Amino acid sequence: MDSHERVAQLFHDSIRAKQDALDRIAPDIVRAGRAMARALGADRKILICGNGGSAADAQHFSSELLNRFEMERPGLPAIALTTDSSTLTSVANDYHYDEVFGRQIRALGHEGDILLAISTSGGSGNIVAAQQAAAERGMITVALSGRDGGTLAETLSAEDIEIRVPSETTARIQEVHLLVIHCLCDLIDRTLFGGPGG
Repeated sequence: MDSHERVAQLFHDSIRAKQDALDRIAPDIVRAGRAMARALGADRKILICGNGGSAADAQHFSSELLNRFEMERPGLPAIALTTDSSTLTSVANDYHYDEVFGRQIRALGHEGDILLAISTSGGSGNIVAAQQAAAERGMITVALSGRDGGTLAETLSAEDIEIRVPSETTARIQEVHLLVIHCLCDLIDRTLFGGPGG
């Protein structure tokens, strides 16, 4: 297989992953978008966390809400818990890396807020701890996961929402996660500010 064929295969694999995910996760995306819009409309906020590429996704989502997505509108309250290196390293040093998000959630989260927890495996200790901290604070968790959902899926309550990408490949899961994030932004904007489908 030459390089061009390899690139074409990766494109086709990504398209297939999105098609496979559509029927399975579209209802969960809609449910999550409505929950987020409801929380934001009630002057609550969204906290977001993830590791590695998922940390970048957390920051991407918060920037789309704080600034704007595809329509002009006021900024919406969202905080990526992945950006404050002093806080992350002090918590990791003084306690444990598993606590880097949970400790922030206990300080910043309030009842009615939403946690968007992003993990391709669902097995990251700090993401599981973040979900547990959110539950303690009376928050709803929206979990973006993949594979079998991991420990994160096992800890979710009936009020929480899991959007699990049906793939075993990290890159494909991440690609679908990005599309899900854009879907959530679109649903939030249309619900709160109108437009087709709002």
